[in-house]
Amino acid sequence: MNRSLILLSIGLLGSAGVMIAGAGAQVFQNHDSNAPVNFTADRIEVQDRADRVLVSGNVEVTQAGMTLNAARMTVAYKNQPGGGGNGGNGTDGIQIDRIDASGNVVVRKADQTARGNVAIYDLNAKLITMLGNVALTQGSNRLTGGRLVMDLTSGRSTVDGRSAGGAPGAATSPSGRVSGTFTVPQRKN
Repeated sequence: MNRSLILLSIGLLGSAGVMIAGAGAQVFQNHDSNAPVNFTADRIEVQDRADRVLVSGNVEVTQAGMTLNAARMTVAYKNQPGGGGNGGNGTDGIQIDRIDASGNVVVRKADQTARGNVAIYDLNAKLITMLGNVALTQGSNRLTGGRLVMDLTSGRSTVDGRSAGGAPGAATSPSGRVSGTFTVPQRKN
């Protein structure tokens, strides 16, 4: 039997918006963004003077049971004076602040998968924002839209029909609306 998602809100400021939550949908709740971040890719270029790493080609990043895949990523980091702790990546003296991913971005944890054209993972705010042709699935439940924001503290995901920063009505889909399919448990009459 599939878990059903609970519709909490529709219609944010004139654009179609949907927030999903519920025990089954909150697999990202309390995600440990301080856990080590592991990378694999075809190419990794460290730009130490710019405090960033460029990663490309079949990129996979894993952290505390969550996997992020994309064609390319830029990782912004800070050097901590005096090697102050692991900063969330397992390396003393470096703290990863943000990961920008592009090219068939997929985020997975447990039975939940999010897809989009680009993603921004802000490790400090514990937010993942995905833009462009986004889809959020859990089992046979599915939401699609223009923008997805996943709060890794609360586990709440919000999908709306337009991309961030776009004018009202500007969307990646012709309708500019969110669409979804939810599995309904069979009821005995």
